[in-house]
Amino acid sequence: MGVLETAKLVDEQLYSRQLYVLDLPAMQRIQGAKVLLSGLQGLGAEVAKNLVLMGVGSLTLHDPHPTCWSDLAAQFFLSEKDLKKSRAEASQEPVAKLNGAVQVCVHTGDITEELLLDFQVVVLTASKLEEQLEVGALCHKLKICFLVADTRGLVGQLFCDFGEDFTVQDPTESEPLTAAIQHISQGSPGILTLRKEADVHYFRDGDLVTFSGIEGMVELNGCDPRPIHVQEDGTLEIGNTAIFSPYLRGGAITEVKRSKTVSHKPLDVALLQPHVVAQGSEEAHRARCLHQAFRALHEFQSLNGRLPQPWDPADAEKVVGLARSLEPLKGTEGEPLEELLDEDLVQTVALSSAGGLSPMAAMLGAVAAQEVLKAVSRKFMPLDQWLYFDALDCLPEDGEPLPTPEDCVPRHCRYDGQIAVFGAGFQEKLSRQHYLLVGAGAIGCELLKGFALMGLGAGDSGGVTVADMDHIERSNLSRQFLFRTQDIGRPKAEVAAEATRRLNSHLQVTPLTHPLDPTTEHIYEDNFFSHVDGVAAALDSFQARHYVAARCTHYLKPLLEAGTQGTSGHAYVFVPHVTDVYRAPPSGLAAEGATYPVCTLRHFPSSVEHTLQWARDEFEGLFRLSAETINRHQEALTSLAETDGPQVLTLLEEVLGVLRQRPQTWQDCVVWALGHWQRRFHYGIRQLLSHFPPDKVLEDGTLFWSGRKQCPKPLEFDASQDTHLLYVLAAANLYAQMHGLPGSRDQTALRELLESLPLPVPQALAPISRSDLELAGASAEFGPEQLKKLHQVLKVWNRSPPLEPLKFEKDNDSNFHVDFVAAAASLRAQNYGIPPANRSQSKRIVGQIIPAIATTTAAVAGLVGLELYKVVGGPRPLRAFRHSYLHLAENRFERWEPCAPTVQKLHPLTWTWTCWNRLEVPAGQPEKTLELLLAYLEEQFGLRVKMLLFGKALLYSARWSPEKQAQRLALRVTELVRQVTGRKPQPGQRVLVLELSCEGEEEDTTFPPLHYQLAV
Repeated sequence: MGVLETAKLVDEQLYSRQLYVLDLPAMQRIQGAKVLLSGLQGLGAEVAKNLVLMGVGSLTLHDPHPTCWSDLAAQFFLSEKDLKKSRAEASQEPVAKLNGAVQVCVHTGDITEELLLDFQVVVLTASKLEEQLEVGALCHKLKICFLVADTRGLVGQLFCDFGEDFTVQDPTESEPLTAAIQHISQGSPGILTLRKEADVHYFRDGDLVTFSGIEGMVELNGCDPRPIHVQEDGTLEIGNTAIFSPYLRGGAITEVKRSKTVSHKPLDVALLQPHVVAQGSEEAHRARCLHQAFRALHEFQSLNGRLPQPWDPADAEKVVGLARSLEPLKGTEGEPLEELLDEDLVQTVALSSAGGLSPMAAMLGAVAAQEVLKAVSRKFMPLDQWLYFDALDCLPEDGEPLPTPEDCVPRHCRYDGQIAVFGAGFQEKLSRQHYLLVGAGAIGCELLKGFALMGLGAGDSGGVTVADMDHIERSNLSRQFLFRTQDIGRPKAEVAAEATRRLNSHLQVTPLTHPLDPTTEHIYEDNFFSHVDGVAAALDSFQARHYVAARCTHYLKPLLEAGTQGTSGHAYVFVPHVTDVYRAPPSGLAAEGATYPVCTLRHFPSSVEHTLQWARDEFEGLFRLSAETINRHQEALTSLAETDGPQVLTLLEEVLGVLRQRPQTWQDCVVWALGHWQRRFHYGIRQLLSHFPPDKVLEDGTLFWSGRKQCPKPLEFDASQDTHLLYVLAAANLYAQMHGLPGSRDQTALRELLESLPLPVPQALAPISRSDLELAGASAEFGPEQLKKLHQVLKVWNRSPPLEPLKFEKDNDSNFHVDFVAAAASLRAQNYGIPPANRSQSKRIVGQIIPAIATTTAAVAGLVGLELYKVVGGPRPLRAFRHSYLHLAENRFERWEPCAPTVQKLHPLTWTWTCWNRLEVPAGQPEKTLELLLAYLEEQFGLRVKMLLFGKALLYSARWSPEKQAQRLALRVTELVRQVTGRKPQPGQRVLVLELSCEGEEEDTTFPPLHYQLAV
C-alpha cells in the first residue's frame, strides 16, 4: 500500500500509540482473534482488561464459580453487590464497556473439544492441575495456543504452549536497522563502509540486508537480501562485488527481519522437564524450586479439597513434605536434575499462598495478556515455556515478626485476599496512608486502580490526591483503564478520581488540575506536603520526573516512580536515607529536546533526526511564524528596520513564494505548494551545489563533500510518486487553512491538476552566505533597499483579514500537520541519500511520543504496588527494596537492589552526610541576620561559608569588598532575599532553601542544602 492509500482497518486515532509498537498487520491479526479465558478472579480480570483495551477481536469468558469476598482484593470488575453471582456473568458487562469494538461473551458449560475449535488461544487462570492437563492436551492436539497463569500470594507462574511448529513473523520490537553508505569496494568480498554518524549501527554477523539509492554500483539496488559479515573495524563484507559497476556515492543499507520458528512441549511433558525463563543459574534454580512448590500446592489441594490456611505452619509443613515426594525434574535431554530443594522457600510460599493480591495479578496478568497477543499477532518471541515471578521480599525480614494465623483469618470484607498475606494490622496501616499521585495517564490509571483494590488511604484519616493538568483524548482510551468515550475532553484528574471512587467507595480521592512544577509551589507548598506520606509518579518526561523527585528529596518523602517505552518498562523506589535519590538516565536515553546546529539542519544533514527537525522548523516558519509576523506588522511597518526586518522579509518571501499575492482559490494554494517544493528540493539544492560543487577541494586537499557532509542531489518533481504528492497535498491544505480558504483531499483531482500546471520557477531564492555555511551565523545587511522591498511585499497583505497561525498538533491525524513534516523530511532525506523514516517513526520522533500499550503500563504499576507494601510496612533495610525492569518483547524480567546513598565527608569535619541530609537552622526571635547565620554555621557545623545562594541569586561572597559585605551582613535573612530577588516568602512557607560553598571543599563536594526555618 502507498503512503496515501494505507487502509483504515484500525482506528488509528484510538490505537495511535499502540501502532508504534504493533504494526498495522499485527493489529489486524489481533482484531480478528478469538480468545477463550477461563477463570475470572483477579488474575483473569487483568488478562481480560488488557486484551479488550488492546482490541482483540472477541473474548469469551468462562467461570461458573460464585464471587466471594476474597475475590474483591484483586478483581476490579466485581463489587460487593456481585457476591454469590457467577464471576464470568457478573464481569461480562463491565468488561464489554471497556471497548465497544470487542465482542465479549460468556460460556457457561464445560470446556470441550468442540468448543475449543472456535478459538485461536485458550487461557486458564486459577485452575486445578487436572483441568490444565486435560485442556492443554486438547489444545496441543488441535494446534491452539494454550496458556496457564496463576498467582498464589506473592508468587506467580505462567506457562505457554504454542505448539511444536509456531512461526514468529517479527521476533523483535526494534525497527529494521538502516544506515547510510560511505563507500563500497569492488572485490570478492566487497567491503561496505558506513558513514560516520553520531549513532552506532548494530549490524551483526549473518544479518540479511538490502540496498537502495546507490549511485554507480546500481546492481545492488533492490537485489535479493544478502548476508553480511561484520569486520573488527566496523566495515561490512557484503559478498562478491567484483563484476559490479564502480561505486560513486549515496545509498542506504537496510536490515531484513527474518521470521523464527519455536517448538513448545505439551504441559504434561513440560511439568517434569520445565524450560524456565531466567537470567542466570541461580535464578533458574529458584524458578525450578517455585515450580515444585506449585506442584505441591496442587497436590495439597487435590488431597484436602482446599488450599493451605493462611500462615498455618502445619499446612505449610505438609506442602513441604509433598514437594519432597514429587518425581524429580529432568533436564533438556531427559536426564534427572540433581538439585537440592529449597525447603525454606517452599514453606514461605505455602504460608502466604492463600491470598490474592492486586499488584501480583497486575504484573502476571499483563505478561499473560502480552503472550496472548504474541500468539495471535505472531509478533515478538513467546516465553520458553515457564515464567516464575515472586515478590516474597515484601514479607517481613528475618527476625521480624511474621503474620499470625489469627491476624490473617477472613473478615468478610473486600480486603480478605490481602489480609490473608499481610494480616489485618497491616491493612489498617494501609488505610491511614495519604499518597500523592502525579500523573493520571496510562500508568496513573493503573496505580489508582491498584490503590483502590489495596485500600490505600481508604480509612478516615487517609486519602489519595491525584494531580494532572491534561484532558482526556481519544487516543488515551486504548490504554487508560479509567476513561471511557463519554469522558473525552474532561480533565483526567477529575475523571480518574470519580472512577476510582466507583471501584472503592471508601477511598478518599482528591483531584487537582494544577501541574506540579515551579509555577505552582504556592499550591503544593510546605503544608500540603506535610500531610503526604509518599509520592507515586507516573510521568512521561525526564524534566517532570526530576522536579517531582527533587520535591520528594526536599520534603523527605518516599518516591515510587514508573515509566514505559513500548513493551519495556521500569519501576523504581526511592526511600529517604535508605536508597539513593532519583538520577538522570545514562547519556543517550534522555534525548528530549535535542537540538542541532542551524547550519547542519539547513545544508549538511546526516541523519533522519536532522531531516525531521528541519521539516519541523519548516512547518513553524511557513504556517505559524509567517502568519504571526504578518498579523503583527501590517499596521507597524516603520518599526521593522530597527527590529526584525531581515527575518520578516525572509518569512514573507517564502510564504508568498511564486504567487506574489495572497491566494484566492484552492488552485492558488496548489501552485504555491508546488513552487515551494521546487524551491526546497530542486532549486535550493542546485544553488547550494553552485557554491560547493560535488568535486570541490579544500585548501588542505580534502574533498569538501566528505565525512558527514553528504553531497546532495536535486529532485525532479513527479506527481506519480506518493511522497511528492503527499507534500503538495499537505502543504496546499495547510496554506489554505492559514488563509481561511477551503482545502481538498481529492488526490486524483490533485494529480490531474499538477499534470496540467507548469513547474514554477521561484523568483527569489534565499541567499546562501559562506558565513552561514561556516557556522559564523552572520546575517545579510538590511538597508533601505531591503526595507523598501519589505514595504512592497507587506502591501499585498494590507486591509486583508488576519491570517490563522497554525500550531503544530502531533495527535490530530486529519489536519495534515504530521503529513507535511513526514513528507518534507522524507524528501530532504532523498536529497542527501539518508535512509528516511516512515510516518509512524516521524510522528514519534517529532512529537516526542512515547509508545505506550496497556500490558506494559499494567505490569509496571503492579511492580510499584509491590514496593508500596514495603514502604508502608515500616522501616526496611536497603536489601528489602527492588528496582525493576522488564521487556515483554524480549522476555527480560530483572529486579535488583537499589544503590545506597553516597556518604560524603570533608576533612577536618567530624560529621558525614548524604543527599538526604540538610543543615537545619531553627527559626529565631528576632530573626537572624546574615552575620549571625554565618556564625551559627561555623559554630554548629564547622563551616566557613565562601558563598551563599538562593536559587541562582548570590546573597553573599567572601570575595566582596568589606563595604559590600558589611551592607549584606547586617540584613535579616528574609530581607536580604527580598532585596536581591524581589521575592517574599509565600504564605505558609516554612523554610528558605539556601545553597552554600565553604572553605576547604573539594571539587566533588556537594554540601547539604541549608534549610533556614521561618517563624510561622
